[in-house]
Amino acid sequence: MHPLRDSLRPLASLAATPPPFDPTVVPENPLELFVAWFGQAVEAGQLEPHAMTLSTVDADGVPDARVLILKDLTDDGWWFASSSASVKGAELTANPVAALTFYWPTVGRSVRIRGTVTRGSDDENARDFSRRRLGARAVALGSPQSHPLGSRDESEAAIEKAARELDAHPELVSPTWTLWCVRPSTVEFWQSDAERRHQRLRYARSADTWSTSLLWP
Repeated sequence: MHPLRDSLRPLASLAATPPPFDPTVVPENPLELFVAWFGQAVEAGQLEPHAMTLSTVDADGVPDARVLILKDLTDDGWWFASSSASVKGAELTANPVAALTFYWPTVGRSVRIRGTVTRGSDDENARDFSRRRLGARAVALGSPQSHPLGSRDESEAAIEKAARELDAHPELVSPTWTLWCVRPSTVEFWQSDAERRHQRLRYARSADTWSTSLLWP
């Protein structure tokens, strides 16, 4: 295998022109700033702005990461959904802490969230599952996510069976489907600069109040 250095060096990075941002004039609550930045990313045409990287740790303290879709943002925090029987579900159950990372290259911005994780109620989980498309429900109901798979045919047969069950019984809900909420302890807003003079603003929670501090690039 040949090193990628020569292929990587010519690639452009941080080419976007970010919107104006004054880190000394910001809302008291980071959720308000996130909503504003998210809206600007959407307006700028960022593809899948609700995609985020979820990072967890396993029983040995080894980090794990994957990309998910943001389900909601409430006063409690950032919400996503997954099977509690998946690898991420087992990790969150054993060690309910996580980090989220959003990256919007169209506007040259990123947001990092760290905090504790709580579960949605049974009613909230069932309601979220029922709102999913039939195909997505069939996959969630018929697939032991992240576990070893013998063949593609095996998964297709299990998912088709689950789809038939859902067609016959639309009220069926996966018993492992779970909403998770990251209650933030810190939230960092990062804005790029072509000369690497990035602007970084971190919110830190103390009880129910927030403090802000600037960070070196």
